[in-house]
Amino acid sequence: MIEQRKSKRFDLDLRVEVVRAGAERMSHVGRTRNISSGGVLFTASTRMEIGGPVEYIITLSSGSSGNVNLRCMGKVLRIEENVSPQVIDSPYMVAASLERYEFMRSNARVA
Repeated sequence: MIEQRKSKRFDLDLRVEVVRAGAERMSHVGRTRNISSGGVLFTASTRMEIGGPVEYIITLSSGSSGNVNLRCMGKVLRIEENVSPQVIDSPYMVAASLERYEFMRSNARVA
């Protein structure tokens, strides 16, 4: 099989919180599996509509100076069953595009 991805993926295990999927506000916490400049693959506890908008916050640890939050907006590209035996509370893997983003202070919340 020929690799057809446009950008390099980085295997990163970071906290991600889905704060909106479609018109529904939510607060579901999962973990990233990999990230590229065009998207992210993360675990989720709920199904989302393929093609629908999604807003998520990735927490980046910056060592002794605390955390930095990356607020991202994109679209749900793919949903898969999560077959990892370590992740019981996140039965889905969600691939989402990364269309827009902004850095936020760790104490800032989405309105």
